[in-house]
Amino acid sequence: MLERSAKKNILAWMKRGKSALLVSGARQVGKTWLIRQCLQEEQVDYLELNLIQDPDVIPVLAACKNVDDLVINLSAYKDHTFKRGETVLFIDEVQEMKDILTQIKFWVDEGSFRYILSGSLLGIELHSLRSAPVGYLTEVMMYPMDFEEFLTASGVTSDTLTYLRHCYHVREPVSELVHNKMMQHFQRYLVVGGMPAAVQEYVNTGNISQVTIIQKSIIDLYKLDFTKYEKNEKKLMLISVYEQIPSQLLRQNRRFNFSDIKKGLRFERLEDSFLWLAAAGVTIPVYNATEPRVSLAQNAKSSLLKLYSSDVGLLTCQYGNSIRAKILLGDTQINLGGIYENAVAQELNSHGFPMYFYNSHKNGELDFLIEMELSVVPIEVKSGKDYYVHSAISKATANPEYEIQTALTLANCNVSQAGKLVYLPVYMSTFVRDDTELPILQPIESV
Repeated sequence: MLERSAKKNILAWMKRGKSALLVSGARQVGKTWLIRQCLQEEQVDYLELNLIQDPDVIPVLAACKNVDDLVINLSAYKDHTFKRGETVLFIDEVQEMKDILTQIKFWVDEGSFRYILSGSLLGIELHSLRSAPVGYLTEVMMYPMDFEEFLTASGVTSDTLTYLRHCYHVREPVSELVHNKMMQHFQRYLVVGGMPAAVQEYVNTGNISQVTIIQKSIIDLYKLDFTKYEKNEKKLMLISVYEQIPSQLLRQNRRFNFSDIKKGLRFERLEDSFLWLAAAGVTIPVYNATEPRVSLAQNAKSSLLKLYSSDVGLLTCQYGNSIRAKILLGDTQINLGGIYENAVAQELNSHGFPMYFYNSHKNGELDFLIEMELSVVPIEVKSGKDYYVHSAISKATANPEYEIQTALTLANCNVSQAGKLVYLPVYMSTFVRDDTELPILQPIESV
């Protein structure tokens, strides 16, 4: 059974939550499966509705002017006995009912039952969903499985993960045996990725050919969504942008070159497509920051960006079997720079970091910039043996105006530190998290 980090948030809502719960994320990241698992483990009485599989239930819900109507109509339609104070109504594929937010507000106010909403493309279909009044909706975001979840699924023990986390925090080298094993796991993660169905197939059978079939079916499902929306909105070029990601990440600077889609094409023509793909959870855009200083968002330049796949396994699937075989065999002759960067972007994205990159003719390029522990942290990702060559990151840390306290180099190396620069094995990107908490303020005494 796959363990997901989002599970604790769903269980916490089941124990204490009063608002409706929204579980969102891209298609096939395991939302429905995890919600069911939590409901069943907690032995909760629940009724599940899927608005795609059973579209006839949509007018039934729409006709419910109050909770009494909801109980009467659904009891008759689904032959389910509602228990006040106990039953949870789980509505899946909620994007099919555009005015669900209005209904949920009144249902939550009435207080007899609790509600879980889930679906895909919520950032596209339900623009107003996240603007629900405070107290009516709690959101849990789900992503493809990160590397730590992949390690757990692969049988790595909690003791080993605790040891690795300790090495990360105290900047202590990992034992050679454990380090080599983790690098092997990481190579496999680059191919399998974090889509739960692909990970489960890998865990059950180890058959990468079957994993590839699953990944191709997910990519095909994504493209069906793209086709649907491109027909509705003539300005969108979703398939063209998505299919360019693998080749764009082979470029030396990884920046998305718009003219590779069509000569003379400019950012303004593609901006809506980038926003759509990001809102659907299919891609991870990383925008240029003009300076590596707080606040990165204020220094962002949206017309310069790198675009990564939301799942590194789907990315390498698009490269084909020969590249994947070389990755699994540990071939050091192939350039894995863009693939490594994608894996790191996926980790940082799932940990809630807005990401940026920096490029200067004078100072060079920094692969990623994040804000952690109240300052900017530059991150360089290296797939080769030259990870000690990092003039851009050295210049950034040496500039007192940027107030950089720590910089990270993620590479095929072990843990070490030289001044502000910390060298980490690339798999430790899964431990990069910001646990900084703002202080709790006491009331100011009146004067």
